[in-house]
Amino acid sequence: MTTRWCGWREATGRALYGPGGFFHRPEGPAGHFRTSVQVSPHFAAAVAELLVRVDAALGRPSRPAFVDVGAGRGELLTGVLRALPAELAARVVPYGVELAARPAGLDPRVRWTAEVPHGVEGLLFANEWLDNVPVEVAEADEAGVARLVLVAEDGRQRLGDPVAGADARWLARWWPIAGDPGARAEIGRPRDAAWAAATGCLTRGLAVAVDYGHVRGRRPYGGTLTGFREGREVPPVPDGSCDLTAHVAFDACGSADATLTTQRAALRALGVGAARPPLALAGTDPAGYVRALAAASRAAELTDPAGLGGFGWLIEGVGLPARIPPAGDDAAAG
Repeated sequence: MTTRWCGWREATGRALYGPGGFFHRPEGPAGHFRTSVQVSPHFAAAVAELLVRVDAALGRPSRPAFVDVGAGRGELLTGVLRALPAELAARVVPYGVELAARPAGLDPRVRWTAEVPHGVEGLLFANEWLDNVPVEVAEADEAGVARLVLVAEDGRQRLGDPVAGADARWLARWWPIAGDPGARAEIGRPRDAAWAAATGCLTRGLAVAVDYGHVRGRRPYGGTLTGFREGREVPPVPDGSCDLTAHVAFDACGSADATLTTQRAALRALGVGAARPPLALAGTDPAGYVRALAAASRAAELTDPAGLGGFGWLIEGVGLPARIPPAGDDAAAG
């Protein structure tokens, strides 16, 4: 038997999205890891609030879009539609962008598509999408030469040819590892292109990418490629049995006008607080106190700076400032 070696970009694409790939498994990604959507309904409510503010900032167009990129099984779409005010829920056009088949029981209003719709205005939201856009991995050899990392289906790795062309230029600009033997980098050029293409589909509105990530000067020496299976981090093996993910180089991905903030700051700006309920409530309404305490605990998990609160929110504006619009009537004024 012979072993087939290829770059991580090809191997990841096949393992995640190919026939029998990880994202086509019947249990779905939620069977292996929790995103902010699964942690608490506060997250979908915050995204719904963001859509309300974007709608106001746009002057309340007749048919604003909510585009969920990397929609999974439609969990965020379902939560957002449930949390929207009735008036906006009646106008919004929701899209689920996902390569997997449309999930059963999804709200019939949702337009399920494999590609980001063109020419829409509203809110484009990509929650933990970019980290699953496949990329090549590079490593500096003993002489300090940056080489592509090749991988077999069983997860064994070896170094291939020197990185060349556009990938070499990307490394030199955004994640220079040449001359540093053993250093690794994920070459984020496909993610840059994917994000530019997604945001380019908006005529007006806001685009937000939510993910773990880093910026130049704080890149991890050994890279970030890893796997997840059944709630545990595992070695990255491209055989379809686990998620394969790598953090996002936000500064390379975003435009010159983009802003980057943390999930903690973003959710707080959208009204998600983690304050504990007053202890006096336990005496007057014990059941209500328990519910409020559980809600505060879930909100705290979403905003924990050592966990989900440390996610980056990359914000791009198209005809709007690249920031979370203010609440209320001030949103319309921009």
